[in-house]
Amino acid sequence: MGWFWGSSDDANKDALRDLDPSLRDFLKKESPVKYDTSNPPATPQHRAQAPEPNAGHPISKPDENAPPEVPKASLFQDGRYAHLWKTYRPQAEVEAEGKSDQEKMMDILEGYQHRRAEIGRVALENCVMEQIEVSDCFTKGGWSAKTSMCRNENKKFERCYMMQAKFLKALGYLSTYDRPSDVDEKIQMHADTLYHRMLAQEKAIEEAKTEGRPVPAFPPLLSSRPKLGEPANEYTPARVHPIEISDLRTKVQKPLNKKLDTMEGEQRELEERAIKAEIEAGTQVAERLDVLHQQQDEARQKRREQGKETLGDKVFSIFRGK
Repeated sequence: MGWFWGSSDDANKDALRDLDPSLRDFLKKESPVKYDTSNPPATPQHRAQAPEPNAGHPISKPDENAPPEVPKASLFQDGRYAHLWKTYRPQAEVEAEGKSDQEKMMDILEGYQHRRAEIGRVALENCVMEQIEVSDCFTKGGWSAKTSMCRNENKKFERCYMMQAKFLKALGYLSTYDRPSDVDEKIQMHADTLYHRMLAQEKAIEEAKTEGRPVPAFPPLLSSRPKLGEPANEYTPARVHPIEISDLRTKVQKPLNKKLDTMEGEQRELEERAIKAEIEAGTQVAERLDVLHQQQDEARQKRREQGKETLGDKVFSIFRGK
């Protein structure tokens, strides 16, 4: 029963013992490896010690146990149902293929207008407490407040709305590039934090002046802008050739500079950053429209070369003088 339970004397086992005697004699004569019937063949030591090629530069092999890649839209990032996601394409990409050139242009312009409208909506959300104070003033306030149309409360609310909008612009909320909604929420919360920090600093400065103490110094509210060629984050493109206020036409520069001259300190920096953010947002829209025009021209040229020029292409060429 040694064949079933295994032999306890494996070290002295003959590898050719169970073969036919004639076949065993043939293998002993013709095989380049001489078998020792008493001991199993030992592995040569020099082979084990020989250095492997490219030992200093190991070749990286893909991990077979790593989960297959799935798009971010999948709820199972561990690789489950990866075979179902192989042909997945985002809905926006599929819809964009069926849109006309005019629709693509309208999407870019509407995206910019939507961002501008979102600035106002988000600023109102951040100033909800000030809105409640105005409402309470009209419903529960005294006669003196009502006769003045709750001027103090309205003034506080208007300042909150204006400053929140400026902070949102300065932080890049006006950027027309697509990004996740959680990034917008982070910008919104950060703008609200900066506004209330500004109020706390103003209060501390007023108290110091009233008590005759030295005015406390605070770090700047806004961090330094990213250098040219460096994106602020993964959702904001790098600033390669930014347009400054001085690059605008004199007719546009004059009211902007006049407005900046009436401010100083943090207020001036915030206003300047908000203006530059609007300029950059407009530049982004112009660049995206320019890219779209180039793609349209390339598509028309390709159809013309293939002899598939449409009537619209001919009409467009006439108006363009080509």
